[in-house]
Amino acid sequence: MTETKPTSGSNQHRFDDLEPEEVFHTFTAEEAQAWRATQVALSVWWVLVAQLSTALVLGAAVGYWFDRSSVFLSWVYGALSVVIPAALFARGLKSPAASINAVAATLSFAVWQGVKMVLTVLLLVLAPRLVQDLSWPALLGGLIVTMKVYWLALVWGKLKPVANPSTHL
Repeated sequence: MTETKPTSGSNQHRFDDLEPEEVFHTFTAEEAQAWRATQVALSVWWVLVAQLSTALVLGAAVGYWFDRSSVFLSWVYGALSVVIPAALFARGLKSPAASINAVAATLSFAVWQGVKMVLTVLLLVLAPRLVQDLSWPALLGGLIVTMKVYWLALVWGKLKPVANPSTHL
């Protein structure tokens, strides 16, 4: 039985017991095209519409439940505090300047992310002035639910059936 000694105080691990590496396969152009055909292209605009639709339906339900239009308006305002900055962010990333090179794309992402955050905070600060009889719990509910619908919209979009199942790998 051989004994392994740690070198210079570090924990030495034995790598003999590890699984063999998986074989890495590089796609040919045809395989890559076939793989792309099986992937669902999810539009950011579709996600924004799903967020806004969900916010309007849930806002109407909450407003009806509490029998106050101000609760509905507060809920929708909270949702718009997410959707409007996200739409501006998405539009900014689609600009021609953002696709010049990797540095421009990274800089554009950072700038538009900053714009999105500043606009969201500005909309929240202006809420008491813009919404009559503001309900902060409803506003925050609309804001949070709208942000969470983003993930549901992405998952739902990925679960859509493939357009051409015969090309599925």
